[in-house]
Amino acid sequence: MATITYCKGLPTPASELNPLGKTQLEMFLGEYSSIFHQAASETANHLLWDNEFNKSQWNRYLQQTYGINKRHANGVIAFSQGAVDAASSNRQRHIKVLTAKAKSCGEWLKKATRKLKNARKFYRRKNWQNSKTGLMFPLSVSIQYRNTNWQNLRFQLHHKKRKLNHYQLQIKYLKAAPIRVTIPKGQAYVVGAAAETCG
Repeated sequence: MATITYCKGLPTPASELNPLGKTQLEMFLGEYSSIFHQAASETANHLLWDNEFNKSQWNRYLQQTYGINKRHANGVIAFSQGAVDAASSNRQRHIKVLTAKAKSCGEWLKKATRKLKNARKFYRRKNWQNSKTGLMFPLSVSIQYRNTNWQNLRFQLHHKKRKLNHYQLQIKYLKAAPIRVTIPKGQAYVVGAAAETCG
């Protein structure tokens, strides 16, 4: 029996269509997607909570539980493994970004605090008006905002401390929180063999 393959973009012959206007493959994938979603969700949960994953035993379990063949079970395992790995790497990247933001906030706070401290020290001197060194951060008043640049800097310091604390709490939570994996509905993933035709 000859197998006919259709290229993407070419119309499917009318003899291959069922009354709903879908091919047999489309009908199969529509039915299989709900089974795939259940199997992939269970596999992802198993991968997240079980450190010792035996692929062959889990493959056999999926075949018996969901009534699918070995190739479909391999597709479920590969898809779930990819989803778990992606969620894990996403969590690590998120923690890395937050750590960098927290470090940047800490450095800014250090510089701004030193600037304010040096300015206060300068103005405590007796004859600061006659100083030859001058001041790196002079006291000036903004007519628009009706406050001094010192008040503005203290306000920024207050909010940077809050932001730094927020980043630290987020990092602490993300390191302790379990990883969540989202398995979308309406999808099916089948792993083929490289040796087969059109593999």
